[in-house]
Amino acid sequence: MVAQTELSETEIDRVFHALATATRRDILRRTITEEQSVSTLAGDYEMSFAAVQKHVAVLEAAGLIIKRAEGRERLVRANPEMIARARALLARYEELWRARISRLDDLLTTDAQHANEGV
Repeated sequence: MVAQTELSETEIDRVFHALATATRRDILRRTITEEQSVSTLAGDYEMSFAAVQKHVAVLEAAGLIIKRAEGRERLVRANPEMIARARALLARYEELWRARISRLDDLLTTDAQHANEGV
């Protein structure tokens, strides 16, 4: 089975939307190291349990976390596959910008050399 690496436009929108809020980024950070119950997560925020559940739902819809039931609890853990796919997307953006900056540097260097030759 081949793992999908390219994110669709919809997936990109969901990932960036999910990461746009500090609480969701914190939930993701906390669930990278260990699986946690939604109740445990909710206990550490000054908001209602329902609000934390909504944050978890946004992260789940983006594929950044995986939620599973264990008895009456809902356990949440980060999804390393989707995090890797999002990281790969950002790496491609970084490569694009580095290439553009390099071309700009080359242009400026060439212009400066031509200006010095004319002096």
